[in-house]
Amino acid sequence: MKQYYLVRLDDACPQMNKLKWQRIENILDKYGIKPMVGIIPHNEDPVTCVDIVDTDFKSKVLNWQKKGWAIALHGYNHVCTTATGGINPVHNRSEFAGLSLVEQREKISKGYKTLIAIGLFPKYFFAPSHTYDENTLEALVEESPIRIISDTIALQPYKQGVFTMIPCQMGQFRRPPIGGYWTFCFHPNGMDNAAFDIFECFIKTNIEYFISFNDIDTSRIGQKSIIDRLLSFVYFTLRKIKG
Repeated sequence: MKQYYLVRLDDACPQMNKLKWQRIENILDKYGIKPMVGIIPHNEDPVTCVDIVDTDFKSKVLNWQKKGWAIALHGYNHVCTTATGGINPVHNRSEFAGLSLVEQREKISKGYKTLIAIGLFPKYFFAPSHTYDENTLEALVEESPIRIISDTIALQPYKQGVFTMIPCQMGQFRRPPIGGYWTFCFHPNGMDNAAFDIFECFIKTNIEYFISFNDIDTSRIGQKSIIDRLLSFVYFTLRKIKG
């Protein structure tokens, strides 16, 4: 299997660090890379409130959409209130996993409608802390047309019911040991000068591997393979052992 690299940016919101987000946007534009960007519809998380409210945020995100960036609904308020990891237990905390279907439907409905109201059309979803459960998936079906999730451990996208699951495995750039679709997840708010330099250097030296999320042909995706099931089992077992 060939290697394909995808870039995901987390925690876009009016209170994001404007200078850092502009810096990463400039790098991506320089190399023609179109990332997925997760937008928090109603941010109430103090950790992601790192700057004064950007009054130009609406035009900025609409420009991302116009440029072909993949727009993702990133939760609702980005506040984790439960101590469970659900069906993707990367962490034992969640905005969604553990809540009732009614509560999750309300979050998805409000979040989706908030983005639609400003002219954004999210095709993707990923939850804060990477954690969600079956109720989250049902809420997405009942309250939105979103059928693609970015958050799972696998080597390639696969079908899970009505959803297409796209793996997200890395929190920084590195050369993976084997082929597959590798999503590298970044939080621009927390990046320093060295991180930006490493970010650009890796892209420059590996540009031939990068694709956009829209390049993935979802019509040709099958069920989760035995290898990916084993990989996921080993990954989460090791995380549980390490605590």
